[in-house]
Amino acid sequence: MGDLDRVDDEDRIHQALHDGAAEDVLQALPDGLSTQLGTTWAGGVDLSGGQWQRLALSRGMMRPHPLLLVLDEPTSALDAATEHNLFERYTAAARQAGRRGAVTLLVTHRFSTVAAADLVVVLDQGKIVEVGRHANLVANAGHYAELYELQARGYR
Repeated sequence: MGDLDRVDDEDRIHQALHDGAAEDVLQALPDGLSTQLGTTWAGGVDLSGGQWQRLALSRGMMRPHPLLLVLDEPTSALDAATEHNLFERYTAAARQAGRRGAVTLLVTHRFSTVAAADLVVVLDQGKIVEVGRHANLVANAGHYAELYELQARGYR
């Protein structure tokens, strides 16, 4: 989580805010990086769910070259445009990281984002029921294909 050795490195913080699509969150804070977040603190500022999520993503982006990046429903509180923008960044970063041996693990229920994965692992009731690439899993007409079609139907 984050990178404690760089907690005071403003250049790295700004890059992480960019990577997490949270630059506008910083701009809206009354005291910039010095703003106390959370209303339980005296003078603390509250944020929307999407703003909190983008800051959390940015915290995870503090390490420029992690060996493992775990993203668990990273865009669940974001609007569609921000989600699309972030997933384009994640895909590009994951491909680049993969060339140096790193792994990006994405946990999601949104099948639109799963399609870009190199490997899809389908869990049901806590057990692995299917493994493969998106196209193969759809062609196999199993559990994944059923769930994919169910979700896609909602967008038609």
